[in-house]
Amino acid sequence: MATNTRRVFYVKYLAHPVYTEVLAKRPDVRLDKLENDSPDAAAAPILKDAHAYQIGAARDELAPHFHATAALLARAPNLLVVSSNGAGYDTVNVKDCTDAGVLVVNQTGGNAESVAQHALAMLLCLSKRIIETDRYMRRQSGIARNTFMCTEALGKTLGIVGLGNVGRRLAELCRGLLKMRVLAYDPYLSAEEIKARGAEKVELDDLMRQSDYVSINCPLSDETRGMIGARQFGLMKPTAFFATTARGFIHDEQALTEALKAKKLAGAGLDVWAKEPPPHDHPLMGFDNVLVSPHTAGVTTEARIRMGTIAAEQILDVLDGKRPPRLVNPEVWPAYVKRFERVLGFKPAE
Repeated sequence: MATNTRRVFYVKYLAHPVYTEVLAKRPDVRLDKLENDSPDAAAAPILKDAHAYQIGAARDELAPHFHATAALLARAPNLLVVSSNGAGYDTVNVKDCTDAGVLVVNQTGGNAESVAQHALAMLLCLSKRIIETDRYMRRQSGIARNTFMCTEALGKTLGIVGLGNVGRRLAELCRGLLKMRVLAYDPYLSAEEIKARGAEKVELDDLMRQSDYVSINCPLSDETRGMIGARQFGLMKPTAFFATTARGFIHDEQALTEALKAKKLAGAGLDVWAKEPPPHDHPLMGFDNVLVSPHTAGVTTEARIRMGTIAAEQILDVLDGKRPPRLVNPEVWPAYVKRFERVLGFKPAE
C-alpha cells in the first residue's frame, strides 16, 4: 500500500465498474466497499479514515445512516468530499456538508441524454395513448379505435421546469424533431440564458397554463419540494400531459391523483416517486392514462459508463487538490481549503 493513501468508500452500488477501473490505475488510492448492514466494527474504521464518499445507491436503496448528514460526517473526521450519483443529491444534506467544510459534487450531465430521451418517450407515448391501448388489448377482445383518439405533438407547447442539462437537451429534441414552442421556468437563469438554451423564460403559473406538455427536470431542494401541487395542476389544460423524470416530492402525488380523477389533465408519466419503487396498490397505478417507470430514466449502458467515468475522474481531481467542475456548494471552498491542507498536507489549487 502506498504511503499517504487517499481513501475512498462507497455503499452497496457504483454506477458502473469503470469507476473501479479508473481508480485502480492509481496506486495511491484505496477503494473500500460497505453494505447497508455492515457491522459497525467494519464500518467505523473505514469512515474514520475516509477522504471521499461515493454515493451510488438511490435514496430508498441506501440505509438512512449512510445518507450524508451531520451524523455520518461526525464519524468521518477526514472526509473531504461527498460525490452523489447522477445530477440529484437527495441522499446528501448539503447544509450539513457545508457546515463541516466538506465538498459536495455530482455527475450532472452524465445521464442527460438518457433522461431527456425518456421524458420525450413518455410524452409521445401519452399523447398517442399507446399505453392505454396496450393495456386495453391485453385485458379484452375487440377495440373501437375511435375511442382512443389521440393527438400529435407537432407544433405544440412544451413547458420545462428546470433548464439544466436534461431540460436543455429535451428542449433541443422537441424543437428539432417536433417544432415545438418551448417555455421554461428556472429562477436561476436569466431570460438571455434561457433563450440561448432554446426556450422562453416564464413564471411557473404561466408555464402550467400555456403548456400542452409539462416536464419536471429540476433537482429536489428546499425550494422545489412540493412545488407542483393542487394549485399548479388546477392551472393545466384538461388536454395537457404531465411528466417527471426529476425526483419524488417535487410534485404532490395525492394532488396529482385528485387532478386525474377530476380530469384536470389528460395523463401523466412518472419515473420518480416519494417511495421507490411505489407499492402496487399506489393510487396512481390505477389510471390507464398514467405511464410509470421505477426511476430508470437514466439507467442506460451509455449513461452509466459516462457517470462512472465522470465520478471517478472528479474524485481523483479533488484528491489531487484540483477544484472540481461539478461543485454543488461552492460557498464551502475557503473552509474546505483549510481542512484539505490539514488532512492531506498540501494546499489545493484555486
